[in-house]
Amino acid sequence: MITKITGKLLALHTDAAILEIGAFEYEILIPEFTRRHLQSEMLKQVTLHTIEYIEGNQMQSRLTPRMIGFLTEAEREFFELFCSVDGVGVKKALRAMIRPVREVAAAIEEKDEKWLSSLPGIGVATAERIVAKLRRKVPKFALIAARAEAPATETQTDVVSETYEALLALGHSESDARRLIDSALTIKKKYKDTADLIQAIYQQVGRG
Repeated sequence: MITKITGKLLALHTDAAILEIGAFEYEILIPEFTRRHLQSEMLKQVTLHTIEYIEGNQMQSRLTPRMIGFLTEAEREFFELFCSVDGVGVKKALRAMIRPVREVAAAIEEKDEKWLSSLPGIGVATAERIVAKLRRKVPKFALIAARAEAPATETQTDVVSETYEALLALGHSESDARRLIDSALTIKKKYKDTADLIQAIYQQVGRG
């Protein structure tokens, strides 16, 4: 199974990127929020974290292998969770993901079914199922910093997630914990561990 692919970005279509790797060109399906980021990367080397799946009808012997690409492992993980909801699936999830993972995850965590139902292909009933199944699983994804604002390594994502859990244990509400972490991340510093980030958060609170 191919889980990561790096190549020269040759073309961008509405729902796919074409990558050149050696003598081969690969078509990789992408959600809209990924396509928007890649628009500024034309003819550059890009890396996508991928999922493989088989598209088609087995009864009719029309099966086509496909790859879907994301900017980070965390985005790929969120997409797989999103697809696990009854009535969603790969095609509907690809169509629905027009907003960054952070925004979709925050809407799920906050039980904003009206916002979720506004996504393409996601009606009210599906939005309710998404919230019911995923609300407790998405807090760390709601904290993913926008890539354009603060590129984060996987280690940095772990630090943010652990800090979020620590703030909840200290008595902060979910929304307050997110606000404090977002504020600390705006200075675009990389935090080596949870203690480092918590210290920065409370220094900001003290100055405020």
